[in-house]
Amino acid sequence: MTQKTVPNYKSLASALVSLFGSSVAIARTDRVSGGDINKAYALTLNTGDWVFMKANAKENAAFFTAEAAGLWAIEKTAAIGCPKILCWGTDDGEEVGYSFLLMNYVQSGTKRSDYFEVFAQELSAMHKANPSEFTGGKKFGFFQDNFIGARPQKNSCHDSWISFFREERLAPQFKAAANYFSDQEKSQNQKLLDRLDKFLVEPEKPSLIHGDLWSGNAIADKNGKAILIDPAAYVGHAEADLAMTELFGGFSPNFYSAYKEAFPLQDGYEERRDLYNLYHLLNHLNLFGPSYLNAVKSVVAEYLD
Repeated sequence: MTQKTVPNYKSLASALVSLFGSSVAIARTDRVSGGDINKAYALTLNTGDWVFMKANAKENAAFFTAEAAGLWAIEKTAAIGCPKILCWGTDDGEEVGYSFLLMNYVQSGTKRSDYFEVFAQELSAMHKANPSEFTGGKKFGFFQDNFIGARPQKNSCHDSWISFFREERLAPQFKAAANYFSDQEKSQNQKLLDRLDKFLVEPEKPSLIHGDLWSGNAIADKNGKAILIDPAAYVGHAEADLAMTELFGGFSPNFYSAYKEAFPLQDGYEERRDLYNLYHLLNHLNLFGPSYLNAVKSVVAEYLD
């Protein structure tokens, strides 16, 4: 199964019939709280099955084909849990059309006592898995573009990680945020882009990474183990994933010690961490406005001072 063969249906009803049989019906629909981009629902079926559904406007189906691709890639590594994609589709609806994504429903549970240690070991196993089938013969990128939050994320493939991070990550975000910067600041931003090879290193091996790995995108399943959700997946440097975990509060210290034991970091990770997170700070600046501007300027200054 490749991303292109994820089943696609022209209505929610036809999707459910294909998946669960002609007598299927939705017995109950419960709204699920969570992300701010899509609406989410737990569907209880008369078959006894539960299905998780995301919905958005019909013209936003690309959110779901992108998410399906990322979850498919994570599942292919057989390293860490993630929701299983059932299908995606569009529905004209009775009043307004919509797009949808159906996944198996992950029952949440209490984190086991070694949750963070096992999470780190499984994440490192994903990072160590061979990602070559996702990049069309090159080393870094992804076989399709996707999204980082609500913003498009380009994944054109490169043979250099530093080139990829410059051209597909930082440069587009700086361009989108241009109105926030003076001419002098724009010159400084360009200087940082031009000097990335002084601060970043090529990884010892490419890794499939989640791409948006803050604490809200990992949940404990009924067995108390970590399940990855809402990926912005691509093949890159594993330490970019690790850096993101530290941006908004961080995980347990046990997570980091277990990760480093399973997959030792290249020397100097701490000096590169803020540069990786500059991408996410810029994205937040472009999504949410100037409350993130000082943080962005601070990181740029950190590397050019």
